Amino acid sequence: MKKLLFMIAILSFGLFFPSRVVAEDALIPGAKSGLLMEVSTGEILFEKAIDEQVAVASMTKMMSQILILEAVEDGKIKWDDKVQVSSNAAGFGGSQIWLQPNEVMSVEDLMKGVSMASANDATVALAEEIAGSEEEFVKMMNQKAKELGLTHTNFVNSTGLDVENHYSSAHDLATIARHLLLEHPKILDFSSVYEDYLRVDTPNKFWLVNTNKLVRFYDGADGLKTGHTDAAAYCMAVTAKRENMRLLAVVLGEETAAIRNSETTNLLDYGFNNYKIQTLKSKDEVLDEIPINKADKSTVSVTPKKDITTLLKKNQNTQNYTYNIKLNSLKLPIKKGDTVGKLLIQQDGKTIREEEITTTEDVHRLGFLKLWGNFMKDVITGIH
Repeated sequence: MKKLLFMIAILSFGLFFPSRVVAEDALIPGAKSGLLMEVSTGEILFEKAIDEQVAVASMTKMMSQILILEAVEDGKIKWDDKVQVSSNAAGFGGSQIWLQPNEVMSVEDLMKGVSMASANDATVALAEEIAGSEEEFVKMMNQKAKELGLTHTNFVNSTGLDVENHYSSAHDLATIARHLLLEHPKILDFSSVYEDYLRVDTPNKFWLVNTNKLVRFYDGADGLKTGHTDAAAYCMAVTAKRENMRLLAVVLGEETAAIRNSETTNLLDYGFNNYKIQTLKSKDEVLDEIPINKADKSTVSVTPKKDITTLLKKNQNTQNYTYNIKLNSLKLPIKKGDTVGKLLIQQDGKTIREEEITTTEDVHRLGFLKLWGNFMKDVITGIH
């Protein structure tokens, strides 16, 4: 009875404060820590000991995945590049795809091993390919952690194997996962697959089964990462999308895999049952056409850099806002994706949010001859 009354109080609290719900063990009693986040807004809907520094096992690999995807996006490596596996990488224990010293495997297949099987050997092979050694790769991981503003994280290896001074927190891991989802959505091509094969055209064909069973059994789930070691116990970051809302649930320190799956499901159910997303402006929506001087285009369209959303309780009415554009001092050339100003979101005459805007295409400065030609044309036609 006491638990029921407490839950009613918590849910009532949420009616008045839709962006945040205080922690209550009824959802994740078995976890050391955890949270539920709506991804587009970053709003935390539920939390429990989110800044506690703990061992996090293979949840570590989400940071490794960020660096791998960055390397591909920057052209440092390609998906079809062949990686020769070192004896060091092949010798890693724990979860693995049984790489052999000097075996050659594509970057894409190694990434499947990391993302689906949580393979330590595949992770180290890619770390060495990108940075020359796992040690240098770990330096990159910690640098990225600083860039993301993480304050409760320190990496000692790329895999998450138990070692002293290797830790993170539920909040930091959620920040890593959200960055992965928003900035590197390619990850879902790997994390959403339940089963696949490696070494397909060889006598050693290897069956991959995703360690995240929710991608098969939970509606909308398409990622993201599991983990387990003696020190960390059972951990998970799960993301699921229904309609236009994507949720991210993180649980750490669960006693068994079954409890881990059950409690992340509790978090996701809570979010989908109680919240909804209102899309204010789509990233593809043209906000305005702005004039550009001395450019190869007289005007250029501007759009939000990302979908602009707001989080509401299921029983809340959609909100009405007004919008104004505030442009930066534009300097040519402008590349699509560059920030050119902000969209001011206003309610009752007050600016409540500012979101970055960009152009729909590149804009280049006109050369001297073209500028001179345009000037003479204006002179002849009487404009000047």
